[in-house]
Amino acid sequence: MPTTTELTEEYIKKHPSIKDCLKKGLINYSALSRLVAADLGVSNSKKSTNEAILIAARRFKDKLKNEAINEDKIVALLKETEFEIKTKTVVVVIEKLLFPERLLDLQKEIKRKRDLFHVIEGTRAIIVITSEKYLRDLKKSFRTNILSVTTELVSLVMQSSKKIETTPGVMAYVYSLFGENGINICETLSCWTDTIIVIHENDLAKAMTVLKF
Repeated sequence: MPTTTELTEEYIKKHPSIKDCLKKGLINYSALSRLVAADLGVSNSKKSTNEAILIAARRFKDKLKNEAINEDKIVALLKETEFEIKTKTVVVVIEKLLFPERLLDLQKEIKRKRDLFHVIEGTRAIIVITSEKYLRDLKKSFRTNILSVTTELVSLVMQSSKKIETTPGVMAYVYSLFGENGINICETLSCWTDTIIVIHENDLAKAMTVLKF
């Protein structure tokens, strides 16, 4: 059976807002211990249980110091990151039977024009991320195998330094910022120091504000 310390730490880990406030020293420990006890169903237990939760939370804050240091490194890296925006992006999901030769031909054709074209191959489908102007070509080639089409998207291309390879938690940090601000990530992929995030065009202004470090 898990100890009070383990339950408390697990609870805080599952609630990023509490964890963030704890990390920054903005927590009322007594209120936190009552909240954790209530949510874990031990609020009617002995007073010693609340005290054990309080002590566990204080100790966990000390463990978070290393995370705070790493977060500073992440923010420093993101300050150096350059962003490129590609509007009128479309995401097309194609049923995966075999990797279609026509898709390879289309990829070569679009790449020659230096236009946006990315392919993500899954177990059941192939996702194509490209410019809306090629949507007609995709529909013509795969009309019976297209599972979904999402338009009115933008691609955010993050061009980071090589430090992103050795700095843990960079994208987790970015994704959490997006989630906290109600920005849905439609697709994401990466290549070495580049990370591509596809979002709805209505969220672009909000995303750029969030990514201003």
